[in-house]
Formats: sequence, structure tokens, C-alpha cells
Amino acid sequence: MHDQAEALRMKMLKAHRKTARSVAIISGKGGVGKSNFTANFSYSLAAKGQKVIIVDMDIGMGNIHILFGATPNHSLKDYLTGSKELQDVITPLDNELAFIAGGSGLETVMEWSESMFDRLIEGFSILQADYDVILFDMGAGATKSSIDLILAVDEIILISTPEPTSITDAYSMMKFICMQDADKTFHIVSNRVIKEEDGRDSVARLQLAMRKFLSAETNVLGFLPDDTNVRNAVVAQTPFVKLYPNSQITKRMKVITESFLLGDQPHTSIETSGFLGKLKSIFRKGRG
Repeated sequence: MHDQAEALRMKMLKAHRKTARSVAIISGKGGVGKSNFTANFSYSLAAKGQKVIIVDMDIGMGNIHILFGATPNHSLKDYLTGSKELQDVITPLDNELAFIAGGSGLETVMEWSESMFDRLIEGFSILQADYDVILFDMGAGATKSSIDLILAVDEIILISTPEPTSITDAYSMMKFICMQDADKTFHIVSNRVIKEEDGRDSVARLQLAMRKFLSAETNVLGFLPDDTNVRNAVVAQTPFVKLYPNSQITKRMKVITESFLLGDQPHTSIETSGFLGKLKSIFRKGRG
């Protein structure tokens, strides 16, 4: 604990450095390729020189490690309960890229003990200083175990497909979040697009619905085509952007990544980080 506290103090001395962008990657329903997007997006960000860590919050269903062919020895739960230190639960994946497995049995923030929450804040403070982007791969839908974190992060990337049911679920998900935080920043990605016009139409409809009914603006990052290379990469347990660098879907992912990075805005200091501040506020309200 002393070493971690010392490391945190050292990071906070670097006041000129931005804190990491905290991003929740969500979907209105399962089966739309959310975790696959997270894996490839993270690899593409790292290829652009970003230091990235994925925190797998899809409790009980997390599969990020499978997509990378990695085997985590410990999880976030091990850190929160005090059985392991932060560095013990971080699994390196590639240059500038790592992940933390969630572990089963993690409930909503409101049900954590104060000591667990203190360790969460301490751990995330260190990650914000050490990384450029923190990606939270969330479970599908807005569940009791995920909504607290979703409301706290800086930005949200919502993954949908052109299917009508997927679009409906995606809108319902964004509406649920927007009703609790009208200022939340949403990015939209349409996945498994067969025809380009279908992909553009689906995100345009989501944008229009959010603007018309919720007076909320959303940012379209782009769309990804339906590609057999994705399935082949999953079997190979290697991100498709690495396995098929010249494929059409990899080119699309690069466009999405560049769009995300172009939207990078200066962040506050570690002490006043919106992400950690919101998490603390949520915890205090729940205890109040």
C-alpha cells in the first residue's frame, strides 16, 4: 500500500500532464460485437501511440482475454478485496496495451464496502496518470451493476447494428442514461453493416431521435462492415486489425480511431477529474 501511495503522489506531481480519457463501451443488447469492437479499437488506439488499458466490466460474461488469446491470473475483484495489488491484476497484451479482468461477484458500487471503494478510487487515480485512455467494456444494457460506472465516465461509445431491434434498444439505452445525465457525451458506431447506406441510415436515425425527443447531440464515429475476417480473427484469438492490417474493416476501424482522437479535449488535473469526482459523488449519495 505504501508503494502504491508513493506512486500516486509521484504521478500527481506531473500536473502538466492530462488525465486519461475514461470511456464506457456499451450496447443496447448483446450480440452486436461490443467486446470485439473494444479489443480492436484498443489495439488501433495503441498503434496510434496511445497507452491504453481495458477494464472488463462485463461481469460473469467477460471475454476480452479470449479475443487476445490471453490468460489473466487475477481480476479487479482481487484488487478491490485487497488480496492483490493493482500491478498484480494488470495483464500486458501488446505494446502500450493492457487489460484488467473484472471477475465474478462484482455488484453495483452502492453495495461495495468503503474500503473497496477507496481502493477503486486509488486504483483508478493511478490508471488515469499511467494511461492515455481507459476503456470500460460494459455488459449489454443498463444493469444495476453497470449504471453507476456508466454515469461517471467522461464519454460513452455505443455499439449498434442496422437491425431495427438493435436501433430501438440502442435508443432506449441512450435515453435511460440521458434522463439521468443530460450532458453525457455519446459516440455511435454501427457494426456488422452489409450495405454502406444501411450503416449511415441507422446512425442518422439514432442521431435524429436523440435530437428530436431528448434534445441531445451525439457524435457518429463511423461504421464497420460485416466481414468474414472478424470471425477468422476471433478463432485465431488475435484482433483483426493486427491479423488483417489491409482489410476493409481494419481501414474503417482506423477512421473511427482517428475520429475519436481528433475529438480529444484537454482534461482536468487528477485532483479534479470529472470521472473520479462523479464516482465519489455517486458513492456518497448512495451512503446518504
